[in-house]
Amino acid sequence: MVTRKNPIFDTATTLGKILGFLGVSAICGVLVAGLLVPAAAVSGSAASGSIEFFDTLPAELQVDPPSQSTKILAADGSLIANLYEENRTKVALDQISPFMKNAVIAVEDSRFMEHGGVDTTGILRALVSTARGNKQGASTITQQYVNNVLNSNLAAAGKDEDIKLNGVNKGVGDKLREMKLAIALEKEFSKDQILEGYLNIVFFNRDAYGIEAASKFFFSTTAKDLTLPQAALLAGLVNSPSAFDPINNPENAKQRRDLVLGLMLNQNKITQAEHDAAVATPVETKVTPSRQGCAYATTAPYFCDYVLHLLLNNPAYGADLEERTNAVFRGGLTITTTLDVNAQNVAQAESDAAAGANPDNWGAAIVSVQPNSGKILNMAQNTSFLPVEGKFNQTQNFNVDKLDKDGNDLNGLGGFQPGSTMKPFTFAQWLDEGKSMNTNINASVRRYPQNFPWKNTCQTPTVGWYDARVSGSFDLQNSDEGYYRNMTVLYGLMNSINTATFASAAQVDLCGIQKIVDAVGIHGGLPTAESPNPKVTMTTLANLIGSTQTAPLTMASAFATFANDGKYCEPIAITSVTDQTGAQLPAQSSTCRDAVKPEVARGVAYAMQEVLNGGSGSLIQPRLSTKTNFPVAAKTGTNDTNGSTWVVGYTTGVATAAWFGDPLGDQQRQGRNLTINGKFYKAIDGYMIAGPMFSKYMAQVAPAYGTTPFTAPPSNMLNGTPARTTPTTPSTPATAPATAPAAPAAEPTPEPSKPGNGNG
Repeated sequence: MVTRKNPIFDTATTLGKILGFLGVSAICGVLVAGLLVPAAAVSGSAASGSIEFFDTLPAELQVDPPSQSTKILAADGSLIANLYEENRTKVALDQISPFMKNAVIAVEDSRFMEHGGVDTTGILRALVSTARGNKQGASTITQQYVNNVLNSNLAAAGKDEDIKLNGVNKGVGDKLREMKLAIALEKEFSKDQILEGYLNIVFFNRDAYGIEAASKFFFSTTAKDLTLPQAALLAGLVNSPSAFDPINNPENAKQRRDLVLGLMLNQNKITQAEHDAAVATPVETKVTPSRQGCAYATTAPYFCDYVLHLLLNNPAYGADLEERTNAVFRGGLTITTTLDVNAQNVAQAESDAAAGANPDNWGAAIVSVQPNSGKILNMAQNTSFLPVEGKFNQTQNFNVDKLDKDGNDLNGLGGFQPGSTMKPFTFAQWLDEGKSMNTNINASVRRYPQNFPWKNTCQTPTVGWYDARVSGSFDLQNSDEGYYRNMTVLYGLMNSINTATFASAAQVDLCGIQKIVDAVGIHGGLPTAESPNPKVTMTTLANLIGSTQTAPLTMASAFATFANDGKYCEPIAITSVTDQTGAQLPAQSSTCRDAVKPEVARGVAYAMQEVLNGGSGSLIQPRLSTKTNFPVAAKTGTNDTNGSTWVVGYTTGVATAAWFGDPLGDQQRQGRNLTINGKFYKAIDGYMIAGPMFSKYMAQVAPAYGTTPFTAPPSNMLNGTPARTTPTTPSTPATAPATAPAAPAAEPTPEPSKPGNGNG
């Protein structure tokens, strides 16, 4: 059944149009009466009531800066990534093309420079047009600005459902409020300020808010350099960004653009020649895709993601995650980081080269810090942050912890077993107790039974044993039989001999080793919310040779302590944060502390130079050329499955951790019988893949940060006769036993403990 229209109210009839016009005019009269008070005298109860209603509406508008893009910058000021909810970059009015200013006034509000916020002439014209059946808007640029500000404030507060849109959910009361706010705004701000605010807030495209973002998105230019036809097109786009989209609807866009050009001509904003030339110009876009987030970072996506998590975890940016997310993604922040772009590019190239042909998804990572400041210089790994077919796709960061010290997510993988890179800390305690590195020890001892008299002044009990006489355990192993003999402590560290590390540990206070490890910032990389910063407990014997997962950034920072004469500096990534007004917000600053005695740090540096000169790292000495070396101290490391291999080392100016191994699942794959980059490895060791990564990276990067010689240790540390022998080629670790040595937990019931290996 068809419902018939009442002919009296049918706007298609002449009578209906008249009645509709009169009805709308009555509403308009009420609005105008309110708008003109106190400029005009008004009488009558209806008018008086409307004025009272109008007077109750708020006249204050909180003009907060609109949502803007946040920029993450490298140390040299180059862009790493943009972060935003709305892609917007604020620009001053004098940085916007005059064509754009004139075009938007011509099409949106030709009397903008004349009215006081509400154009009554425009309202009446719109009413007549609407009564004739042709809907026409009457909002001035000021009113549109008010509406955009109100909606922007609602969006920032997470109240998207309250946003008001013309023709959708905006009523007469909303329109009245908008008008009053527009009048009040005109009293507070100049026309130029309002036009600038409008052009910076208005929506052009889902990837372009404000004129600067729109100029870049559609034409790959700036707002200042817009041509006349480009400006006219963008001005026409404001009315309906989808209908007049030049990418999807180029014909509609041209018609709308030419309409704007005609209006500009009629209003004497352009000449006839300019008009004709612009109309003859085809609609052509040069799109710069809007890409936001660390996944689209120009460099160092994992470092970028680490920085983002630091900000989102920082209560200085908001009471909860939602507030902090708003502050970061809407606040138009400029975040300057510690990233050295050159160091990052080298690290990325070396990590990619190390594990390029790698269908089994083995991982490679390099991270560096500056010893005297803790600044993170690079953070690279051989994976793709965005899914790419044929690539190792991974969003988790190989270089950092899973959680920060307060239990907040860092998106890190959580670390890997550091193996023999933990041995220098036992060596440091040996020196700290006043012993000489050239003291001979008995490295033939392989059995450390449950009742072995370890010295441990900590309250934490000593855990673990190596004793083949106990079921489920075995004697301590080296990877080569020839090292079960007497040797100096220095020689044992140089060649990464497990039994030498244990023979040293048996003569020092295990609690002292623990204090050094704690002081240089070493902690477990796989924390829980209840224990976000777990210790690597050195009174658990397996940790003497590296059984607890630790992140590469942690190891680089720990070794940097030895480069910095015993001062540990916490790693930092953010040097400056400013808001859109230029005000400084909380960032990070260098926090350093005395951790190791300077003479001990110098002794460790001396010994770890020998690791490269004639020990387990002799094949990986970084070289500036075939004839020139520079001083480098380093330690190799390999865990018992060969699934985690390392070189961690330093010059006086930069400390670096290079890692290669298994980043998947529970990290239990054995690094044996695998082919990487076309080369077969029976078993991988620290010097084989991580070593060249470290060497090539340091050769290219370290000179920029200083390669001065290390300060020599005091002579008493060198007393004795070094047991120097012909340098040996680093050998492959032996296959680890299937069963680890038993280690008692809090109760007598034993639990497994990792054995580790020598020459790692």
